[in-house]
Amino acid sequence: MKSLTDVYTLSNGVTIPCVGFGTWQTPDGDVAVSSVKAALAAGYRHIDTAAAYGNEGSVGRGLVESGVDRKDVFVTTKLWNSVRGYEQTKEAFAESMEKLGLSVLDLYLIHWPNPAAFRNNWEEANAESWRAMEDLYNEGKIRAIGVSNFLPHHFEALLKTAKVVPMVNQIRLFPGFPQRETVSFCKKRNVLVQAYSPLGTGKLLSAETLLALAKKYGKSPAQVALRWSLQMGFNPLPKSVTPSRIEENTKLFDFSLSNDDMEILTGMENPCGVGNHPDHTSF
Repeated sequence: MKSLTDVYTLSNGVTIPCVGFGTWQTPDGDVAVSSVKAALAAGYRHIDTAAAYGNEGSVGRGLVESGVDRKDVFVTTKLWNSVRGYEQTKEAFAESMEKLGLSVLDLYLIHWPNPAAFRNNWEEANAESWRAMEDLYNEGKIRAIGVSNFLPHHFEALLKTAKVVPMVNQIRLFPGFPQRETVSFCKKRNVLVQAYSPLGTGKLLSAETLLALAKKYGKSPAQVALRWSLQMGFNPLPKSVTPSRIEENTKLFDFSLSNDDMEILTGMENPCGVGNHPDHTSF
């Protein structure tokens, strides 16, 4: 990868820019609009949102107000945990599209595999939602479909009935939390692994190991963490609402980490915790 708009190619041939711009916890309204515009001005061409983030409308506004041609921007949103079932998934998709102001979506994901509301029948619930997503995909309303927070056993359950193998799995990944088993499972099946929270949840950026390597390479800790993601073959989705940091997070292509330093980062102590386990979430 040599630039922000270099791409990964998904299993169906659709291309996706190698770094995305995340909008989790970005407040709806002017903050979300301005951050999306700043990201697009900085060169991002890949925007990630979700129904649960509550900011799809503002993300859509930011896309329009940026002046960047729609066909040049890859947009992702996600099906939230309160919705499962064939018709319900189609309705939720239509609602997201209306908020985003789009006629075609680039990527639609099941946000979590085992929601609290469907814990007793999550396999069947996911299968019905996936069937709706497959139909929307086959109708040309979505260019690619995938999942998020799926561990191998969730994937295997979905594959019992799926006609289309998910093209993406978006999971929590950063130095010190490489999720080896899930990543290996996905790579064997040609599923692109997207890295959300690729900078941890803040604590990562003050970790001594990362600070030492940032000093060694003359880069910020965030840049080193994102470079690690790229060299691991992940598709990182850094989030910021600060224009200077949005810009900083694009400067990843004028250096590379040595194999030894990659191993150090992969094996470093995780200062950020493991996050929510998908089978035990309260939501």
